[in-house]
Amino acid sequence: MAGLVDDIGAIVKGLGTTFKHLFRAPTTVQYPETRIPVSPRFRGRHKLMRYENGLERCIGCSLCAGVCPAKAIYVEAAENTDEHRVSPGERYARRYEINMIRCIFCGYCQEACPTEAIVLGHDYELADYDRPSFIY
Repeated sequence: MAGLVDDIGAIVKGLGTTFKHLFRAPTTVQYPETRIPVSPRFRGRHKLMRYENGLERCIGCSLCAGVCPAKAIYVEAAENTDEHRVSPGERYARRYEINMIRCIFCGYCQEACPTEAIVLGHDYELADYDRPSFIY
């Protein structure tokens, strides 16, 4: 008999939650036109930043690739020359690839970067139609 009373109490509690939400106004958002602001700590699409003078911040040190637990980052470094200056340091990233299919958005790459070149922004629209499009 005690089990039956507990079961009825659980059903009443669940129905109470349902009825509480039944009479609230819907929270529909017209998504493409109106966007819900994300949390300040949200980690979305990766961005490679530049200095104000246009030079790349990335110096090709591969610390982000080394710390990435999913092995989603590949960095190929090259040397800067006086004729072809890409970054202020001695080296720059000739090839910087992020495989967004493998990325787990942990933020370790952002924390490991000594020049703050990589930033996980607030962009969350990452859908695409084919796999090669997910390699940035």
